[in-house]
Amino acid sequence: MRDLTEAQVAAGHAVGIVCDSTTGGDFEEHLFEQMKGTMALGIHRTPMQRHVGPGDLASAWRTFGVIKELRPDVLHGHGAKGGVYARLFGSLLRVSRSRVARLYSPHGGSLHYDETTATGKLFFALERFMARFTDYLLFVSDYERQTYRRKVGEPPIPNDLVYNGLSAAEFEPVRTEQNAADVLYIGMMRDLKGPDIFIDALVLAGTRLGRPVKAVMVGDGDDLPRYHAQVKRLGLEGHMRFLPPMPARNAFALAELVVVPSRAEAMPYVVLETLAAGKSMIATAVGGIPEIFGAGSPALIRPDPRQLADKMSAALADPKAYSSLMPDTADLEARFGADVMAAAIETAYFAAIKR
Repeated sequence: MRDLTEAQVAAGHAVGIVCDSTTGGDFEEHLFEQMKGTMALGIHRTPMQRHVGPGDLASAWRTFGVIKELRPDVLHGHGAKGGVYARLFGSLLRVSRSRVARLYSPHGGSLHYDETTATGKLFFALERFMARFTDYLLFVSDYERQTYRRKVGEPPIPNDLVYNGLSAAEFEPVRTEQNAADVLYIGMMRDLKGPDIFIDALVLAGTRLGRPVKAVMVGDGDDLPRYHAQVKRLGLEGHMRFLPPMPARNAFALAELVVVPSRAEAMPYVVLETLAAGKSMIATAVGGIPEIFGAGSPALIRPDPRQLADKMSAALADPKAYSSLMPDTADLEARFGADVMAAAIETAYFAAIKR
């Protein structure tokens, strides 16, 4: 979102952000503070709960009040709840003769549900219903586009695939600091992202290598205390550091190898950021990750501790050989540059406005 808004501001557009105020911490607050001076429509944070519940009524009313005052030409909703808000409030504004383009980018969320369950059937029925209030769909990965087609149906509206993009500065290599750890996990501390898989794999990889594997985990989340307990139970306390959220490029300097052990993903920025920074990594073949590496990449595994341990021990035993398996940086920049992303999204905005 930050890369996109920066590119849109640079192109001369008046941009604003409306988002949740209950998630994130000091690091996220610092990022918002950095952006405030450039956002003509401001940054508006209001409590929004992740799951559907009674609190949504008050949240929706507050959010609609903000958007009604801003009177935007384009409303672009990200994620399931953001998508509902953008399309619902855009439609309400149209009733008062305010022509608003309504765009939606699914990011996992409701698409993770099983279509055979009652909950899944309900969410996908709602997605089909909301399509009639949508002017354009933007998918961040082909995986998500195919998942949408399978679970919701063929979109009856214009849609396109636009990959996440990084700024030119993010394609500068990051040097690993002296006395760095062996491996790094960076991300949300929740089971969906696989921190427990990462921790279990450390024990197995240590056995294979014949020495303890030094690790760093960077991030925060509700499940963090459970991972502290898991590290203690497995006797890894002397070889593990937990650190709070920080800029990804700062974290990359802390270890030789980056691991993304997620059980489910859409198109995770951290994978792009890691490869753009010239770091070696291991990632699970879930969501849109194979679209970044290329199908059949030897750097991809299933979200399984044993597979991760095997790959981790091989990568640490011969770092130079493993680094040769990473995608070409120049090719990544051509496919995943922020300028490419912003131009494609701007084209979609103008197409939606004309509908």
